[in-house]
Amino acid sequence: MINKMELKFSASLSNEVLARQAVIAFISPLDPSLEQIGEIKTIIAEGVSNAIIHGYELDASKDVFLKAIIDGEDLELTITDYGKGIENLEEARKPHYTTRPDLERAGMGLTIMETLSDSFAIKTLPGMGCKLVIKKKITHESVAYGTVSR
Repeated sequence: MINKMELKFSASLSNEVLARQAVIAFISPLDPSLEQIGEIKTIIAEGVSNAIIHGYELDASKDVFLKAIIDGEDLELTITDYGKGIENLEEARKPHYTTRPDLERAGMGLTIMETLSDSFAIKTLPGMGCKLVIKKKITHESVAYGTVSR
């Protein structure tokens, strides 16, 4: 069965928490591990903050769009902004590259998202915005509980 959700929110850094919590609540029926929850939260935090900081240059009058689809154990996240887009995608994908050194950005967001994802794609046009499509398998590992004797 396929399940999906969409969320539109103002490009304010305070809404990054909303995005993380909404997706974690949405995937909770899959019973993800704490490690998977942490990875998904990091992916969303990086993707949403990139849209807000780099795409919209902190213009909270703009909107960020987040879509999540669950198909079996597969989660697909799409984070979209209609901001300035990425001028040089090859350069932007290099670790430690940032367009906002003034904000003490480490330039590792794209690298981190790609590392934590099973599939990671960027679609961008300068002046038109950016769309990140991230796929991650949510597998439930059964844990055997034992008894502790004293």
